Amino acid sequence: MSESSREGDAQVDVALITRWQRGDQRAATEIVERHAQALARFAATHGVRDGVDDLVQDTFVRAFHSIDNFRSDSSLRTWLFTILKRLVLDRQRAERRSRNQVELDEGHAVQEFNALDGMVADEALLRVQQAVGRLSPLQREVFTLRVTEGMPYSEIAKMVDSTEGACRVHYHNAMRAVKEYLSDEGVPER
Repeated sequence: MSESSREGDAQVDVALITRWQRGDQRAATEIVERHAQALARFAATHGVRDGVDDLVQDTFVRAFHSIDNFRSDSSLRTWLFTILKRLVLDRQRAERRSRNQVELDEGHAVQEFNALDGMVADEALLRVQQAVGRLSPLQREVFTLRVTEGMPYSEIAKMVDSTEGACRVHYHNAMRAVKEYLSDEGVPER
């Protein structure tokens, strides 16, 4: 995404926030439509399998309740991602407390073999997920925000409370680690 495109998106978001604060309920709907899919992807990359829609909805509820505290020194999307990240961490902590053992997610079980392509794609995806799972939490977050959301380093730095330079280093180290893991596991690089 180009710098001018990001600036344009930020201006649209600021205008929508202003409309919503003035009582235009359609502006809230437009904000949700603009950002819900990205938030859902972000939650999925943080391991959320069930209740993604609930987390996204809770993110918007919290955002709209505290919209007066929004400072436009970061983008609305970055602010929403930060809220979602906190909700995900809260949920993960609660789940760890409530169970003593790891349960296997049925969605990952192989149920049938329809096509070789599907099997290969699933295996490759699993290996990439394993590689990303081996990264440090900070590397994983920087890598995920950069790869899946295309966020610029400046916004990632704000989200993870770091510097742009440090985020670049984390990203490049994460990329190297993922490539090494995949080549060690026999997955051909593209």
